Amino acid sequence: MTDAGSKQTEVKAGPMGATRKGWPLLSLFLAILLAVACAAIAWKLRASVPAWLLVAGAVLAFLGLVVLFGYLAGIVHIGPSDRNQAFFNGLVDALGDACVVTDQRGRAVYGNAAYLKFVSAAGLTRLVGIENLYAGYPDLAQNIYRLSQSVREKRAASEEIRLNAGSSAPGAKPDRPVWIRISVAPIEAPGSPGHALWRHQDISADRAKQEAAFTHLQYIINYLDQAPAGFFSADAEGRIAYINATLAEWLGLDLEATTGGALTLKDVVSEAGEKLLTRIAPSGQATLTEAFDIDLIARDGRSVPARIIHRTGHDQDGRLQPSRSLVLPQPPKGAEAGASQLSDARLSRFFNTAPIGIAELDSRGIIRNANLAFLALSPEAKRGAALESLVAPAQIGLVKEALSAVGGVGPKSTHVDVSVISDPPRSVQFMIASHSEAEASFLVFALDMTENKSLEVQVAQGQKMQAIGQLAGGVAHDFNNVLTAIIGFSDLLLAKHRPTDPAFADIMNIKQNANRAANLVRQLLAFSRRQTLRPDVLSLTDVIADLGNLLGRLLGEKVELKVVHGRDLGMVKVDVNQFEQVIINLAVNARDAMPNGGTLTVRTSNAAVSALQTGGLALPPGDYVVCEVQDTGTGIPKEIVDKIWEPFFSTKDVGKGTGLGLSTVYGIIKQTGGFIFCDSVVGKGTVFRIYLPRHYPLAAAVEETREEKPEAKRADHTGKGTVLLVEDEDAVRAFASRALASRGYTVLEAASGEEALAIVAEKGGEISLVISDVVMPEMDGPTLLKELRKRGVMIKIIFISGYAEDAFEKNLEGEEDFAFLPKPFSLKQLAEAVKTVMGS
Repeated sequence: MTDAGSKQTEVKAGPMGATRKGWPLLSLFLAILLAVACAAIAWKLRASVPAWLLVAGAVLAFLGLVVLFGYLAGIVHIGPSDRNQAFFNGLVDALGDACVVTDQRGRAVYGNAAYLKFVSAAGLTRLVGIENLYAGYPDLAQNIYRLSQSVREKRAASEEIRLNAGSSAPGAKPDRPVWIRISVAPIEAPGSPGHALWRHQDISADRAKQEAAFTHLQYIINYLDQAPAGFFSADAEGRIAYINATLAEWLGLDLEATTGGALTLKDVVSEAGEKLLTRIAPSGQATLTEAFDIDLIARDGRSVPARIIHRTGHDQDGRLQPSRSLVLPQPPKGAEAGASQLSDARLSRFFNTAPIGIAELDSRGIIRNANLAFLALSPEAKRGAALESLVAPAQIGLVKEALSAVGGVGPKSTHVDVSVISDPPRSVQFMIASHSEAEASFLVFALDMTENKSLEVQVAQGQKMQAIGQLAGGVAHDFNNVLTAIIGFSDLLLAKHRPTDPAFADIMNIKQNANRAANLVRQLLAFSRRQTLRPDVLSLTDVIADLGNLLGRLLGEKVELKVVHGRDLGMVKVDVNQFEQVIINLAVNARDAMPNGGTLTVRTSNAAVSALQTGGLALPPGDYVVCEVQDTGTGIPKEIVDKIWEPFFSTKDVGKGTGLGLSTVYGIIKQTGGFIFCDSVVGKGTVFRIYLPRHYPLAAAVEETREEKPEAKRADHTGKGTVLLVEDEDAVRAFASRALASRGYTVLEAASGEEALAIVAEKGGEISLVISDVVMPEMDGPTLLKELRKRGVMIKIIFISGYAEDAFEKNLEGEEDFAFLPKPFSLKQLAEAVKTVMGS
């Protein structure tokens, strides 16, 4: 480096860096010399060439030579005038920075006045590029290499380099460090391939200003960090951009871990507190300052009571701007804290932590203040928004009418049930009361009734289904008595007629139609959950696998059947025949919903339902085995989904369905202890989900249930003994009496429980078996059994009933010494039951 006071060697450059002083005189001398030579040659040729031609040739030759040498000397230019070059030189010099142009090989081809001066100050006598200028300084090699690489890649780049005090590098100072910025940009111009413009700037003054500003900022931040109050700033997305050391210490946070958006409002004030601070509708005010008394969340989960003075606003486009929040600790409970201050803080915390929504409205119905519960009702619940903006458009009028009814002089109140905008929509009851006569404002208390409404609908639906079930069960019970008599007397007639008898066919038709009626009655009993089930512990995988062929035939060729078995599927305790009926009914309905074909998927899986996962479903927590039956059919409209379980409700044409299929499915699943739900989308399909409680049996019990117990086939149904028949229906009693008498039994008849006890008291020693109806006036069957056992009578008993066995079994107090025969029964079934019980 050369000192400023020492003698410097000047480096001068013209266009493209070539020095040209002295060239004009030399060029003119050469032109005159050549012109004289040409004149001498012309003089010798004067005899053979006309004089005027020689003179013209000499003049033209002289002018050509002058132009040629003038161009070489830079005096004559072909193309733009020298003014353009002067303008270009002045333009580059006006940049104020040292600039140099290099070609594709890195050679300097032009340097402005500032760069020439910089190179001369570095002690160089020729024009060189910046790469060569700093080539001998290893500590700058990486920076210069990156800049050179960017030139080769034809992209602009810059590097800021610190030159230590006393360094020998060009541009360094002996008494202080220097910051320089070297930048490079490719020159995209015709005729200059690979050329680049390099700029060399001394930015020490700018760096000094930045360091002074940073020092001042650190000074301010230090004061802010040590302030006796907390402070934080958050952007519109809820990311905390800054938090001071005081607040970080209160919350037990690592200050370094709070930078870069790692900390959010939810981490400091909880999700509810975030809504309180950010739910602000745009208004005409540029900024809004509010105060809140809420609990902050420390890192270890502690609640830190504090008052937040929060300031934020919106820009011209309505976007929320970054907030500034001052955090003050709650006043101490000692004597130094004023009573009113403590009271205000408690009231504010009570307001914000109340479990019901509370909002204060001005006279126009605009929300001035609202607590956390109110803001959580809807995304549209914001301070500065109108109350009516929260509700569905069809209910805006209801809100306006309620506000108008409450407004005016004197305290008034009213309530209105609305559906607020949310996903999903929520049912809310607004209780609106006048708040201040002077300001004509209102108080609104909001109760979230969504779960209550859902429970009301479920309870109402359950009560309706229970009432329908009781009605269906009662009708089925009475109808079973009628069918028992019809089937029984048909059997008695068939026993007296041969198949060749003309009346045999008519009697058989009567019995067949009675059996069809009995099937309908069984479906009603299934819906009312009063049929007899024989549950076994089994795997749904085996049940559905056995049903595969049958389902394939039922669905036909247009519908594809897919069965997806769950892995490690749990065991369930169900009546296999009834569960097969459930799957068949759902499959048939799915087939009818896919007239043009589709796919039916039967899928099984395990499910562990927690208390948080039950949602709006009436499903207790526990372990379940789930069976899904899904189709790709037409779907079920939303308005009739709740009606599909009702008996005799059908969307099919007359004669194509009884309306008992899904009601039977509902009854069987409910009686099994399971749950069934339907999800349907019109045009996409329907899925039925069956939840069966998972059963955990002992291994021995599982093996026992898998053993097939062959039914004993008894060809001889005759017998001996005295049977006491207790039945209040005359027709059933007459048929059963004749049937047993025809099989060799002595039959004693009783129309009530009291008559039966009298007969037992008189002929107890002769009676071998009691057959009793369950439902009778005055004394029912279970009560009769209890009375017999009290009197020490241990006669075997068979109960007959149109209801399920478990409908009365709970009334027997653990008594298991009885058999059961469901109505309607045939002559053969009655004889088999009596023979089996008496022979046991």
